[in-house]
Amino acid sequence: MYLKKIDGPRAVTLPDGTIMTRADLPPPETRRWVASRKAAVVRAVAYGLISNHQAREVYALSAEELTEWVSAMSTNGVEALKVTARNRKQP
Repeated sequence: MYLKKIDGPRAVTLPDGTIMTRADLPPPETRRWVASRKAAVVRAVAYGLISNHQAREVYALSAEELTEWVSAMSTNGVEALKVTARNRKQP
């Protein structure tokens, strides 16, 4: 079996003991960002599967957008990444 050479690890172990691999990441052409896909990218960056720069480049994200996802998830978990949750909080 041939494995493509990549920069960085192929898999990381998350604090809950689960293993996250690059196969768990959304495809690069993702345009519809649901909370679970955002969370996968945030976890991948947080635990060193991919770098912040790689995430922004592969998924065409701005630095502000990725920082917002990280901040929301660290504060309120995956639920905070849902667009409807943001809409409910605004007056």
